[in-house]
Amino acid sequence: MRIDFNKFSLYYKKIINDRNNDKAIVFLHGFTGSSEDWEEISSRITKKANLYFIDLIGHGKSDSPNDVRFYKAEPITKQLLAFFEKIKEKKIFLLGYSMGGRVALNFAAKYSNLLKGLILESSMTGLRKKSEREKRIANDEKIIEFIKSHSVEEFVDYWMSLDIFKTQKNLSKEKLNKLRKAKIKNNKVGLINSLKGFGAGKMKPLYSEIRENQIETLLITGDLDKKYMKLNSAIKNIIPHATHKITQNAGHNVHLENPQKFAVVVNEYVEKF
Repeated sequence: MRIDFNKFSLYYKKIINDRNNDKAIVFLHGFTGSSEDWEEISSRITKKANLYFIDLIGHGKSDSPNDVRFYKAEPITKQLLAFFEKIKEKKIFLLGYSMGGRVALNFAAKYSNLLKGLILESSMTGLRKKSEREKRIANDEKIIEFIKSHSVEEFVDYWMSLDIFKTQKNLSKEKLNKLRKAKIKNNKVGLINSLKGFGAGKMKPLYSEIRENQIETLLITGDLDKKYMKLNSAIKNIIPHATHKITQNAGHNVHLENPQKFAVVVNEYVEKF
């Protein structure tokens, strides 16, 4: 299914478990990902909620417009707002992984009244120091140059080899091949503009906003992802109503590396409302 905007459209798919459900979970993937990333986890998620999976702009089956302005935080937030208005669900839980978590947090900072709950998997609130943001932007520029000068397949192989994803080497070849095949469906324009418009260095730090966040927030990290486990331990102390769940035997991509335990944590959170 698609939602149309003036110059592009976004793809999404849905699983309506019960039309009488008053809860819905909206899933947002990470950079180089798509709605396909959630296929394995979807069957494990509570049937007491309807499920929606969006391909963010520049990813998956969504369009990849040339204008980088569409990829920035505010336009992406408005795209998500239009999606919410389209699906007309009552109690929405927004679940974002990595880059998708940053999208979710930006949305929550502006439209918290539209959310029943917020789930952030291996995500961050933005880089606090200007020097950190400049360093990240410089690194993303190098990645952009790599994408320009290589095929999408070569870039995906490079991306999957990064240290942050090293724990995924323990996954089966079948699972890794499926992940790779999904990622190479992306295109250069979408990937490049996503980094230019909404790379971590381009995101406004949201520390003051999250201190005022009254949404009950669930933070999920893997115990093998030391960097994000530490980051989220600090975030927990800033968000007023936050719980941090650390999943054993998982790295950065918890829902991929330990889908069973990830689902248990998400289901317990959603079903208590």
